[in-house]
Amino acid sequence: MNKLIAAALVLAAGTALAAPPAKTIEGRVTQVPDGGSVVVTPAGGTPQRVRLAGAEAPLACQDWGREARSALRDWAQGHEVVVTRPVAGRDGVVSGSVRLDGEDLARRMVAEGHAWSTRVKWDRGPFVKEERMAKALQRGLHALRGAQTPAEFRRQHGPC
Repeated sequence: MNKLIAAALVLAAGTALAAPPAKTIEGRVTQVPDGGSVVVTPAGGTPQRVRLAGAEAPLACQDWGREARSALRDWAQGHEVVVTRPVAGRDGVVSGSVRLDGEDLARRMVAEGHAWSTRVKWDRGPFVKEERMAKALQRGLHALRGAQTPAEFRRQHGPC
């Protein structure tokens, strides 16, 4: 019995030690397809589209879609970024925290009124405080009457 417990402990300890460290993607932003994603090209690597985790920008065909893309492009295009906690989605696009000089671009997009904090059921998302402040100050898309999240827009109008 003691040998069985000892073997289990050794196996568990070995598994914990063998766990790989959290991966990151480092590279230059070479393209900004929309207000919610960037294309990051690592040095000598393959370009990778990355969604900004925690933020939902308006769709390209929505009001403020072009402005959101333009703001993200102005901040990120050509700059070196680090993507932390990258997770591949079902569509093959990676989602992660995109940091430029230590600042989370998704947080900035929400704080400046170019995106909403991502909602999941009853959870208002990771940047709810920034979104509330942007709404109170009527920044960006919050200055528009009847601004809709992408999910609301798709329900009412279908895809772009």
